[in-house]
Amino acid sequence: MSGTRKKFTRVLLKMSGEALAGDRGYGLDVRVVNKIAQEIKEVMALGTRLGIVVGGGNIFRGVAASARGMDRIQADYLGMLATLFNAVAIRETLLGFKVPAVVLSSLPIPALAETYYPQVGRAALDQGKVLLLAAGTGNPYFTTDTAAALRAAELGAQVILKATQVDGVYDDDPRINPQAKLYQEMDYDRYLQGRLEVMDATAVSLARENRIPIIVFNGMIKGNLKKIITGVKVGTIIKG
Repeated sequence: MSGTRKKFTRVLLKMSGEALAGDRGYGLDVRVVNKIAQEIKEVMALGTRLGIVVGGGNIFRGVAASARGMDRIQADYLGMLATLFNAVAIRETLLGFKVPAVVLSSLPIPALAETYYPQVGRAALDQGKVLLLAAGTGNPYFTTDTAAALRAAELGAQVILKATQVDGVYDDDPRINPQAKLYQEMDYDRYLQGRLEVMDATAVSLARENRIPIIVFNGMIKGNLKKIITGVKVGTIIKG
């Protein structure tokens, strides 16, 4: 896609756990984590203030476990722990690339991460650290998408970037329907009325309430993150 949007300096990135698994579909692929760390390093060199909410689906999915009979609340807490596993792995990789990074967790696990408070998160961003936000909202029944929208509001992010495995928001699943139409832009209400499933409705409603645009893009394509931050049109923007 050509054209430009505004440049962003304070960004909240939502990254799925599945993206960290690579072709294996589960666990952590070290090569993938290294590639992600390199892209983050390039973005940070621009002076970007970057917070990342990472999922845990490559290790454990609370909803799936609940559907198989596990208590939903306990399953969701295990899912939160999976996000912490991923966040710590990314932090250690970034530190190896000489990129300052810190993990803040909504669940207090001091051996691995500091506890999340908005003021601590804002201070870390202002210090130029990559802020890895783990354990979702710290509450069961809420997705990491919702955590991303909440943290974006708390941290004063200009935009939420939702990294996916497709090029943006379509009117149908492009992996099944090759004729699916890609939207370049849509408003929050149209997204919610269409019952689209790229990002959950609670997250989009929270972004709408706080007037934070969402850009859905293909996070598997190298360079897309940097393009968006520098103002290049990539993916679908959801805004008011």
